[in-house]
Amino acid sequence: MAPLSWRHHTLLQALLARGPLPEPDFHAVFTGISGKNPATHQQLFNDTLLKINKELAYLQFELRACINQYDGMVYYGVVNNIADEESKLGTKYSVPQIAFYKGLLEAIVHEAANDGSITDIDALNVRLENQVVIADADSSQDSQSRLPTSIKNFTLTQKEKTLAELIHDRWMSYTSSGKIGLGIRSFLDLRSWFRGNDIPSCVVCNEACIKASTCPNQGCTVRIHEYCLKKKFSQRKASRACPGCGTEWPRQEGEVDGDDEVNEPGEDEAPSANRSSRKRRKGVKAELVEENENAGPSTSAMPRRGSRRTKAEAVEAAQEASAAGASQPTRTSKRRKK
Repeated sequence: MAPLSWRHHTLLQALLARGPLPEPDFHAVFTGISGKNPATHQQLFNDTLLKINKELAYLQFELRACINQYDGMVYYGVVNNIADEESKLGTKYSVPQIAFYKGLLEAIVHEAANDGSITDIDALNVRLENQVVIADADSSQDSQSRLPTSIKNFTLTQKEKTLAELIHDRWMSYTSSGKIGLGIRSFLDLRSWFRGNDIPSCVVCNEACIKASTCPNQGCTVRIHEYCLKKKFSQRKASRACPGCGTEWPRQEGEVDGDDEVNEPGEDEAPSANRSSRKRRKGVKAELVEENENAGPSTSAMPRRGSRRTKAEAVEAAQEASAAGASQPTRTSKRRKK
């Protein structure tokens, strides 16, 4: 296999230096080094990533894409595929900080409302001792007594500082509602952890459901990401039945009923438009005939050629009124009002 070129190296360097990149930014980097737009050269883009991943596999690394479940945006990043003791030495976080992160992670993924977020107060109230396993401990009291001093003395101020660092490093994030949620690096790195800890998965994409919509049937365990829900029920006449129990799935806030989307012009609207146009022309002709009848004897005594000219003028006026549209009053109607 040919070695990686400078283009491959540049893509990797961009991700390693900047961290996970949103799809538009990563595509912009690819376009800048290759001169090709991934949207129109999808095969070239996929082949490039495949070649990079074949080389990274020797180091147990992977260039991976994932979706941020809070905003539905796709991100790209480089992750470590193996969690051994050596890889743990590469972190800048201390033992109590890692224990605090694990506590936050468990609180978020097991959040009862499936919103994938917790409040700041709940985050600071996470207990670190629940994340430390003490070997050969006979009882809970024995475990408490044998906890490391760094865990026991981890103060509220240290928790606040650690939380700020986790958000800055994108292991955690603030959601749109101002709560604490997982960061994009957690979504990228913890895919295997989600599966190993039996986190319910989405029935559409099979990825872990951290923030998801649940079936209205309380006895059903089906979960679907909000962005997957929009894709699944995007068709006008698509069934909104739950894949698990068949219960009608409620519409999300701001979701538009496909059957009500009649504002777009289409073939079905053409006959009605023609009918309304014909009605306007008939109305104008009737008004002109009525004016001629009310004009008196001098008008009725006009020669036959004059009546033909009047009819031609009436047809021309009808055509002009039809072109002007219903929003503009006709000249004839103006004369009648006067």
